[in-house]
Amino acid sequence: MVKRPIFFRNLIIKTQPFNHFYSSSSQQSKSFLNLSKCVTLLQSFAHKNYLQKGQQLHAYMLITGLIFSPSLTTSLINMYSKCNKTAYALSVFNTSVHGHNVYNYNAIIAGLIDNKMATQAFQYFLEMRVIDYIVPDNFTFPCAIKACCDVIELKKIHGLLVKFGLELDLYVGSALVHCYLKFGFVESAEEVFEEMSVRDVVLWNAMIIGFSQIGQFDKVFEVFGRMKNQGVVPSRFTITGILPVVGMKEGIDNGRALHGFVVKMGYDSAVAVSNAFIDLYGKCKCVDDAVRIFETMHEKDIFSWNSVICVHEQRGDYYGTLRFLKRMVFAGMQPDLVTVTTALPACAHLAALRIGSAIHGFIVTNGLVKHKDSKALDNLHIDNAIMYMYAKCGSLSVARLIFDKMGNKDTASWNIMIMGYGMQGFGTKALDTFSRMCEAQMKPNDATFVGILSACSHGGLLSQGRMFLDHMQPIYGVVPTIEHYSCVIDMLGRAGQLEEAYKLLITMPVKGNPVVWRAFLAACRLHGNADLAGIAANIIYKFEPFHCGSYVLISNVYGAEGRYEDVSEIRHTMREHNLKKTPGCSWIELSNGVHVFVTGDRTHAEDYHIYAALKHLTSSLRDYKDVPGMLHCIFKK
Repeated sequence: MVKRPIFFRNLIIKTQPFNHFYSSSSQQSKSFLNLSKCVTLLQSFAHKNYLQKGQQLHAYMLITGLIFSPSLTTSLINMYSKCNKTAYALSVFNTSVHGHNVYNYNAIIAGLIDNKMATQAFQYFLEMRVIDYIVPDNFTFPCAIKACCDVIELKKIHGLLVKFGLELDLYVGSALVHCYLKFGFVESAEEVFEEMSVRDVVLWNAMIIGFSQIGQFDKVFEVFGRMKNQGVVPSRFTITGILPVVGMKEGIDNGRALHGFVVKMGYDSAVAVSNAFIDLYGKCKCVDDAVRIFETMHEKDIFSWNSVICVHEQRGDYYGTLRFLKRMVFAGMQPDLVTVTTALPACAHLAALRIGSAIHGFIVTNGLVKHKDSKALDNLHIDNAIMYMYAKCGSLSVARLIFDKMGNKDTASWNIMIMGYGMQGFGTKALDTFSRMCEAQMKPNDATFVGILSACSHGGLLSQGRMFLDHMQPIYGVVPTIEHYSCVIDMLGRAGQLEEAYKLLITMPVKGNPVVWRAFLAACRLHGNADLAGIAANIIYKFEPFHCGSYVLISNVYGAEGRYEDVSEIRHTMREHNLKKTPGCSWIELSNGVHVFVTGDRTHAEDYHIYAALKHLTSSLRDYKDVPGMLHCIFKK
């Protein structure tokens, strides 16, 4: 039996506000004795989430005695469930004085399902089954099917459906199909689907969404094709079910065609459909299209904002990510866990410590991390994101503080600290952290060794770097990849060991790529070795003949050697291929956000004042021979 809590014993009834709100005369007040009007009002409050008004009406019914109607009990349960007050809904159900009927049970089971309390919902279904005079109907079984925790329970309910003659009901069949697919029983789902004599769009959607959720994308398109061939018009739920698959499998052309169909059918006004298209265009790297849909939406929910923020973060537009986050906050939308875990990497890449710290404060203040359950995966994920932000921004002391307080650490947690120490030049601390990681019996992975080798590179620890590369596979079971060799070649190049780096490049067991050869070319430029630089440049040209960075590097090498004819030839080649150096980008974080600039930028709102100050500074510097002294005086003021 289900434990029955009671919550209304201490309810303070205040009828005056309710009566005053709905009527101004005694004659109108009497109209509330009408049972159907109370039911209509409760349904309206449930739809609009008007909890306070629903409680006032509940209090009124307690006083007038209308509460003893079974239909009002069902409406009250539904209202409290829709307002996310399952405790109140359970109390209404459990304190009912007139007994229960199938409608009361349907309401409480459906309410618990909607509030993600499937186990409790299934218990009430089992309780209902032992009451002889209550017979489940075609509204009971879809909810009971959703509450199933394993396929054994589902098959038992399937057998009951046959007993009651409901196996061909469309709503029941749709629930069966979806649940069988959720558990991975494709043949059972297809058998139920094929046995249905009538198939509406809801049943087709159950197949499409079910296959999409278990990753059988080819089946999704197969079912969608059959649906169109049989003349069934897709609904907006069909669109939201198939769009994620289109983004991953079919590409942008089919996505645009589907978008045209959606506009023609008028489904584009639905928020969920627009959100799905933002996600689709984002996955296809069409950021402008995603933003255009977002800007034309009359109504935006949390998923709309998260989608457009994720699109910019995945595209590497971290400034855009924070810009939309700022707009989201100003629009009065409360960020959630998805929002902050998307924004934190953007802060890390921009070194926007002030904004990252503010997000950290928001997370703590709003309880998005519940440290009482230190093993929660969400906690671990967000702790890692916060720690990564502080480490990338150079605030290693705060990152270490978070790391030490974490009750549960995974390999990524250790990797973040190793990477942070390595990036800031604390190679010895990075190696100490790796030793502690091994002592904690945490198995290192390929990302761990990228961090370790990078730390050796930045810290000038040549012997340790060579040792880790040699020991990776035989001791730790990690096969070196091109990323690991790139770190070692960069380490040798920084230290001036160009011959050794070149030998490793041509003998390593993995195929080189432009990145590793460009790192070697940069080292040749740093140490003025034009011969090896020429060899590296020729190899890079074969990989990427139209990458301007390689031409610029080798041009600088020849320029430093005084080989101006070679420099002129390289620049002529760049002009022939219409290659231009990508303009540099810089940014500064102030109290009002991050400001990004490129060379010759005139897009900033304060560009006039910026260039006026820069012009004044430049002219002042020309009047002084002692430039360092002049700068000291300026910044001292």
